[in-house]
Amino acid sequence: MEFVPTAIADVVLIKPRVFGDSRGYFFESWEANKFAAGGLQLEFCQDNENLSGRHVLRGLHYQLTKPQGKLVRVVSGTVFDVAVDLRRSSPTFGQWVGAELSEDNHHMLWVPPGFAHGFVVLSERTHFLYKCTDFYAPKDEHAIAWNDPDLNIDWRLPAGAQPVLSARDSAAGPFKTAAYYP
Repeated sequence: MEFVPTAIADVVLIKPRVFGDSRGYFFESWEANKFAAGGLQLEFCQDNENLSGRHVLRGLHYQLTKPQGKLVRVVSGTVFDVAVDLRRSSPTFGQWVGAELSEDNHHMLWVPPGFAHGFVVLSERTHFLYKCTDFYAPKDEHAIAWNDPDLNIDWRLPAGAQPVLSARDSAAGPFKTAAYYP
């Protein structure tokens, strides 16, 4: 596995070694010792998956008192995945980083606790999986508007395309008034 630092040091792009032949492919998506050797000592307690259609945008989500680290990947389809630094004490506070994750590149993104997370589907459909370091806590969930002008995220949507949002994400507030981590 290759662990590639992003523009925000704690967010890591993981490129697994993929073994393919005429039958298909095989790769390890999680192996504790290899991740530890790559600088990521992680313990997961929950796996989640979703299936979404073209231009569905989920995010920007986070839990404040029970922050979740997320190891995210795509099984089929393509997404543009985004992490926003919400740690006030960080030199990259308020900055975002993104990566294309797809069934073709097999890349994964480590989004540590202290970040808001979101993704938009760029293919017809996407099957998305993620491992979490803490349990989902509905009373602790927060969201920031996907199109916040202070964040100015380039979601890589085609010109004129509008994202498909949940009611919760449509009502999400601005970055300026969000609750942050210390």
